[in-house]
Amino acid sequence: MNNTLRHILSTALALCFVSASVAQTETAATAPSDAINRVGQSAQAQLAKSISELNALRQTVTNEKLPLAQELTTLEGDVTRLRKDVDRTTRLVDVGALEIATIKNEMKARQEELAYVGNLLDEYARTFETKINPCEMQYCGDLITAAKDAAENKTLSAAERFSRQTSFVDSSIKRVVDSIGGMRFPGSAVDMLGTVSEGQFALIGPIALFRASTGAAGFATAQPGSSQPLVRGIEGELQNGIGTLVASGEGTLPLDPSRGGALKALVQKTNLIHIFVKGGPIMWPLLAASVLALAVVLERVLFLLLEAKRRSPKTVDRFFREVEAGDLAAAVTTSKGSKDCVVKTLGYALEHRELSFGNALAYAQSRALKRFSRGISILDTVITLAPLLGLLGTVTGMMASFAVIGGDLSSPGAITGGIAEALIATAFGLGIAITALLPFNFLNTKIEEVENDITTASAQLRLLVEPDSLSRADAKAKISIGATLMAPTGGV
Repeated sequence: MNNTLRHILSTALALCFVSASVAQTETAATAPSDAINRVGQSAQAQLAKSISELNALRQTVTNEKLPLAQELTTLEGDVTRLRKDVDRTTRLVDVGALEIATIKNEMKARQEELAYVGNLLDEYARTFETKINPCEMQYCGDLITAAKDAAENKTLSAAERFSRQTSFVDSSIKRVVDSIGGMRFPGSAVDMLGTVSEGQFALIGPIALFRASTGAAGFATAQPGSSQPLVRGIEGELQNGIGTLVASGEGTLPLDPSRGGALKALVQKTNLIHIFVKGGPIMWPLLAASVLALAVVLERVLFLLLEAKRRSPKTVDRFFREVEAGDLAAAVTTSKGSKDCVVKTLGYALEHRELSFGNALAYAQSRALKRFSRGISILDTVITLAPLLGLLGTVTGMMASFAVIGGDLSSPGAITGGIAEALIATAFGLGIAITALLPFNFLNTKIEEVENDITTASAQLRLLVEPDSLSRADAKAKISIGATLMAPTGGV
C-alpha cells in the first residue's frame, strides 16, 4: 500500500510537470501540436490509472478498517477486564493484610498463653519433688529431672520442651491414680545401720513401707542430707504383717495413714468449753467479769421495768394541784401513798421543809438518783477491765510461744497453742467490753431521763412553796444594791 501511494504521488508530480511544460510550450508557441496531444493523452492515461489505483486503495482501506475496529473493541474489553482483575486483586491484598495482622495478634496471644502454661509446668516440676515421699524419687525421679532440665536447656525446641513437660504431667496423674488404693515399686533404702538394701516400696497415702530382699520391713522416712530414704524397722508380728502387705499387695495395715488426723477430728470437736480451756488461765477472770456484768445488767433492767410500772403522771399532777391549793399536808399524804419516785422525792422534801427546804430537796434528789445509779460503776469497771485482761492473756500466750521457740523447736503444736491462747483471750476481752457497752449507755440514758424529771419537778415545787421567801430575797438584794449606789464617795 505504501508503494501505491508513492506511485500516485510520483504521477501527480509528473502531471504537474507536464502542465508546466505545456504552459511553457503554449507561451513559447514553439512545440508542435501533435507532441502536445501525445503528452496530454499520456498524462490522461496515467491520471486514469492513478485514479483507478486510488479507488482500489480506498477499497482496501475500507476492507481493512472493520477488522481493525473489531480488534480494537476486543482489546478495550480486555483492558476493562484486566482493570477489574487489578481492583479485585487490590481488595484481596488489603483483606489479606488485615487477616495477616489479626493472625499475628492471635499468634502473639497464643505464644503468651504457651509461655504462661510453660511457666506453670516449670513451677509444678520444681515443686513436685517437695510434695512427694522421698522414696518416690526412685519411681519418677528421671521424669522429674527431665522436666526440670527442660526449662533450662536452651538447645531444646519449644515442642520438645513441651513434650517433656506434658510427659511429666501424665506421669504425675498416673501416680495419683495408682496411689489411690496403694502402689508398689522396686527400689533401695538405707536401714538404721547404714546398709543399703534392695527391696520393694509400698505407698499407702502418706505412709511409705519398705520390705528388703532379706525380709526385713519397716517405715520409709526422709533422711536429712541424703536422697536415699531411711527405713525404721519394726519387730514382732507387726513386721511380718507389713512384709506380707508389701510383698503381695494385700493385707491389713494396723496404722492410721492420717497420722492421727482422723482421730483428732473425731474426738476434738470445737465448742465454747474447748475454746475457753484453750484460752488459758486468764479466761477465769474474764468469765467472772462477764458474769458480774450480766448480773448487773439483768438487775438494772428489772429495776427499770419495775420503776416504769410505778411511774404515775396523774399522781404527780394531783400532788402539784394540792400544793397550789396550799394543802401541803394532803400533798405529803399523797406522796407517802405513791410509789412514783418523783412524787416520793418531792413529798420527802415537802415534809422536811421546816428545817431546810433546799437541803431536804437536794437530799431527796440525791437519794432517788442513787437508787438508779446503783451498779453502773461496776458495769463501767467491767468495760474497762475486760480488754486489759484480754491484753494480759495475749502477753502471757505470746510469752509461752516464745518460750517454746527458744527451747524445743520440734513441737509446733505448743507454739500454735500459745498463739491461740493469746488470740482467744483478746477476743473474749473485747467481746465482753463491746457487749457490756450497749446496756451501759442505755442505763445512763435512763438515769439522765429520771434526773431531768426530778430536777424539773423540784424546780416547780420550789416556785410553788417559796414564792414569798424568793420575793423577800429579791427585795433585800435590791435594797442592798441601792444602798451601795447611794453611799458617799470620798477623795475630792
